[in-house]
Amino acid sequence: MFPLSMMLRSFVKRGSLTVIDAAGRQHVFAGTPDPEVPAVTMRITDPKLYRLLFLNPELHTGEAYMDGRLSFPGSSLRDFLTLFSMNRRSLASFPMMKVLARISRAMKRFQQANPMGKAQANVAHHYDIGNALYELFLDQGLFYSCAYFREQGESLEAAQINKCRLIAAKLELRPGMRVLDIGSGWGGLALYLARVADVEVLGVTLSREQHALAEARAKAAGLDHRVRFELRDYRELDQRFDRIVSVGMFEHVGVAHYDEFFAKVDALLEEDGVMLLHSIGKMSPPGNSGPWIRKYIFPGGYAPALSEVFPAVERARLWVTDVEILRLHYAMTLNHWCQRFEANREQVKAMYDETFCRMWEFYLICCEMVFRSGSQQVFHMQIGKRRDAVPLTRNYIMAREAELMAREAQLTALV
Repeated sequence: MFPLSMMLRSFVKRGSLTVIDAAGRQHVFAGTPDPEVPAVTMRITDPKLYRLLFLNPELHTGEAYMDGRLSFPGSSLRDFLTLFSMNRRSLASFPMMKVLARISRAMKRFQQANPMGKAQANVAHHYDIGNALYELFLDQGLFYSCAYFREQGESLEAAQINKCRLIAAKLELRPGMRVLDIGSGWGGLALYLARVADVEVLGVTLSREQHALAEARAKAAGLDHRVRFELRDYRELDQRFDRIVSVGMFEHVGVAHYDEFFAKVDALLEEDGVMLLHSIGKMSPPGNSGPWIRKYIFPGGYAPALSEVFPAVERARLWVTDVEILRLHYAMTLNHWCQRFEANREQVKAMYDETFCRMWEFYLICCEMVFRSGSQQVFHMQIGKRRDAVPLTRNYIMAREAELMAREAQLTALV
């Protein structure tokens, strides 16, 4: 099983991995026993994987699982990805991985290129594959971003409304304000802001399927007079807004476009305006997206280190008025999505095929693991053109949340 065996001996520092090779032989790679790391059995049916997994384990592990050449008898994909995540640092220190990392960093600007036109193609790759898929595993509001769990055991639906409420509180909204939602998805946040905070919202998205459903939802809710959705790039806008919000879109911008992004934010904000940026990031130094995720899930995508975001905000001469880090909230969100996906797996298979189901399982569990034990996090960055754009202490956030919660209850009682 050479040269893969050489890498695995260096890789498994915590837990144990038993590999059944293509000839049926067993190879055990054991590190320090750890109750948090499951014992995993992995079966390889294609001897070509010995070399492929050695050369690029992150890419070829996902591909081999998708087409069935890699399986986990007596274990599970979740078990394996837990072990993988817990041993990620030892893998990163392996010489071949260091070479791949250097090559990836050199290609970073090309891999994250999202000019107008290509940005829409990259978005379509993931978001225009059918709204019916997302309806099977997201919450009722179709929020495809990190929820906010105020308490253990909260439902996904409640946690997503918590997120909307927290964002609305940080935006310091007042009735009649004009709000821009960059990357408005299926419209859930825009509809919440219009309904609960009594503001006017323009949502822009590059996804045709999201745009069509968002418009239909606004009309069905009787909010189409206060909420508009446009199928266009935010860079094409030229009006000004009192508030800007962007949730889960910044990951599709790319480091090379950060100056362009924040310069546009500056141009679109009123002088006393405020922006709330909700994005995946990382607590580690700058890097790049994993090759499998980049190829199959989010072409052009990248979750930045904060050290890559702050300089671009500084160059735009904008004030960062608040930062909050959401640590395990996305791991919890993804776990809900995984459970719902598995509960509806047969429907997904009928819509697509077995390979697609395996790809989506690998994506959801892999992402959960990097938020649970890897370097990924979610950050809220509040930005203003003036230093006094929001109150000088954070007390107002909780006060606004309480007001919004009361308004939600009032609206519910009227239904």
